[in-house]
Amino acid sequence: MSEGISTRALVSRLLVVVVVMFCFGVFVLPPFYDAMCRVFGINGKTADAYQGVQTQDDSRQVRVQFLATNAAGMVWSFGPMADELTVHPGEARDMLFIAHNPTDQPMSAQAVPSVSPARAAAFFHKTECFCFTQQVLQPGERIEMPVRFIVDRDLPKDVHHLTLGYTLFDITASKPPVAQVTLTRAAQ
Repeated sequence: MSEGISTRALVSRLLVVVVVMFCFGVFVLPPFYDAMCRVFGINGKTADAYQGVQTQDDSRQVRVQFLATNAAGMVWSFGPMADELTVHPGEARDMLFIAHNPTDQPMSAQAVPSVSPARAAAFFHKTECFCFTQQVLQPGERIEMPVRFIVDRDLPKDVHHLTLGYTLFDITASKPPVAQVTLTRAAQ
C-alpha cells in the first residue's frame, strides 16, 4: 500500500465532510439566511393566508408596489396590471397579474412571493393568491391571476411603502402538465 492515507480513512473523512455539509445546509443556513434578510430588509416572506376581518383605518395610506420577475429559464411573459396601489390598512384590495405562455407546449409554473421591507412582511396578508397553487398554461394561453390582500392595521406607523414581488419558476420538468384535449361529439 502506498504512503499517506488509506482508502478506508479517506472514505471515512469524505463521509464526515458530506454529513457536516448536509447539516450546515439544513440546520445552519436557513436561519442564517432569514437573519440576513431581516438585517438588510430584503426578501420578506409574506404572512400566511389571512382568514380574519379587519376594519379599515382611513387615517393612513400605504403605497403597495408590485414587481414580477421570471426565474432563469422561464419564458412566459408575466406582470401586474398596475405598478402600484395606494391602500388604507385593513382594506381588502385586489391586483391582477397577467401570464402568457408563448410556447407551443403546455407548461407548469409556480410563483414565489416576497415582501419588503422584511419587517413589514408579517403585516401583509393574502386572502387569495395565484401563488397558492401551481399554474398550468396551454400553448399560447394567456390568463389573469388575482391576488387579494390586506395590509394589516398593526403595520408599524413608520412604514409607508411595501413592495410585493413575485418570481415565477418553470416547474414543467418536475410537474409535467397534461395537454388539454378538446373532445367533439359526433352528430347523431
